[in-house]
Amino acid sequence: MDMKLPAYFNLQNEVAIVTGGATGIGRGIAEGLADVGADIVIATRRLERCEQACRSIAARAGVKTWPVRCDISDPADIDELVNSVMAKFGKIDILVNNSGVGGSEKPILKMDENDWDFVIDVNLRGVFLLSKAVAAKMVEGAQGGRIINVASIGGLIGWPNMSAYCASKGGCLQATKVMALEWARYNIRVNAILPGYFETPMNTDFFASDAGQEVIKSSIPQRRIAQIDEIRGLAILLASEASSFMTGSALVIDGGQTAF
Repeated sequence: MDMKLPAYFNLQNEVAIVTGGATGIGRGIAEGLADVGADIVIATRRLERCEQACRSIAARAGVKTWPVRCDISDPADIDELVNSVMAKFGKIDILVNNSGVGGSEKPILKMDENDWDFVIDVNLRGVFLLSKAVAAKMVEGAQGGRIINVASIGGLIGWPNMSAYCASKGGCLQATKVMALEWARYNIRVNAILPGYFETPMNTDFFASDAGQEVIKSSIPQRRIAQIDEIRGLAILLASEASSFMTGSALVIDGGQTAF
């Protein structure tokens, strides 16, 4: 039996930008927002992946989609993304800062500045630049909005050889809080999602291995890793009026890993 979508989850006629939304967690978030009616802009560095994702999401959910090539570490690309979305849709209601890199797995003593800067530029500087640009349009339009920053449990716990990644995700959490405080007066809510281990094409083989299975058994109380579709509900919550009194929050989705 078809059921009417509750009004507090309905995103029809809203426009969402999802960076890194062509694959993985970003793709799951984009699909979830589209499922409840949002029109979707997918922005990544590879246009062909954006186009493929947009075609699939449009066919799945019947919403408008638009692919845009964008390197979020490049201010010129960010300006072009934001201005082009405004020109096409006239507004931006939701921004999901999902683009991210893991970087080189090196101990600090063997890292150089380029290793560090590459990760920080994408994972933290990019979040700052794009959030600032989108929030300015939200303020200008006086319609408010929602920003969701995809951080990581790596912002709460430390992982050896991942110093730049953990620092960038910890910085993302703090930036989320400050954005929330500064922009609450404009009815812009800013929250963060902190994923643990999700199955992606890049880690499937590892988690199927003996070493990967040992990580699961020793680190995750639910004794499994998450599937991409398990991120959808959380994204819908933070993007919708269901979370109307939430801002500055950081929601962990990790099967209990950080409960130890």
